[in-house]
Amino acid sequence: MNNALEILISVVVVVALTLLLSRSLKLSSKYERKPHKLSDWNAQDQGIDPTQDIESDR
Repeated sequence: MNNALEILISVVVVVALTLLLSRSLKLSSKYERKPHKLSDWNAQDQGIDPTQDIESDR
């Protein structure tokens, strides 16, 4: 029972340290895949109505 408690405590400490480090360290934005210009589908995902641009061009 005592051995299981030590293992449980060490697992909790490792998980806590991993979460803290992952929040403080960020990957380079070079690897993020964001389109330079939003397509109609991506604009709708962002909450932008693409028909407003079409109507203003007329």
